[in-house]
Amino acid sequence: MYKDKKVVVVLPAYNAAKTLAQTYAEIPFPLVDEVILCDDASKDNTVEVGAKLGIQHIIKHEKNKGYGGNQKSLYNKALELGGDIVIMLHPDYQYTPKLIPSMVNIIGEELYEVVLGSRILGKGALKGGMPYYKYVANRFLTGFQNLLISYKLSEYHTGYRAFSGNVLRSIAFNNNSDDFVFDNQMLSQIIYKGFDIGEVTCPTKYFEEASSINFRRSAIYGMGVLGTSLVHRLNKWGLMRSSLYQ
Repeated sequence: MYKDKKVVVVLPAYNAAKTLAQTYAEIPFPLVDEVILCDDASKDNTVEVGAKLGIQHIIKHEKNKGYGGNQKSLYNKALELGGDIVIMLHPDYQYTPKLIPSMVNIIGEELYEVVLGSRILGKGALKGGMPYYKYVANRFLTGFQNLLISYKLSEYHTGYRAFSGNVLRSIAFNNNSDDFVFDNQMLSQIIYKGFDIGEVTCPTKYFEEASSINFRRSAIYGMGVLGTSLVHRLNKWGLMRSSLYQ
């Protein structure tokens, strides 16, 4: 708990058996009240590892629903459990759990209702192993989004995010894509609703076991990001009515 606010960590997992224990060991208990693991039809023993670690809330998708579909299951469960502060932490150990107290503090003290762990703030992205083409794409897409959405973030593409329960109840995240663009649609919804977003510097870690999408999927994601920004702007101008902004 943080000042009577229930803290829930959600873990979107796919083939995370090798890194789950290391990630879980660094979660700052007892600050965190609940941990939810959602296994998206992994081909390894992620669920068994989670059970051995003592994770009480394990959701298992019998069929792969995609990265966005995984998050929908997690956020709906977090709200069902009464989460006041919900942190998405990837169980592939690409993002350090040691930032959770800082993110919880920012939301718990009502400074921001959304906090992102940014890999771009500072100079650690390339040093931490981010592929150069991903770094360039990140900077281009972020610049385009800041211009079209009329907001300013260092990056829109981090998977390390914390939300107040109020934010999750206020946006129609269940209407989003089940694919990777879910993350971007969610930020678009948050900005559209007028919530402010804080950022903290997050170390970048790329290694063999860390999950990553290939060049083709990255290109599809990039097109989805551009499309999301255009839809956002058209809705702001009253030229379109998307179900994302209900």
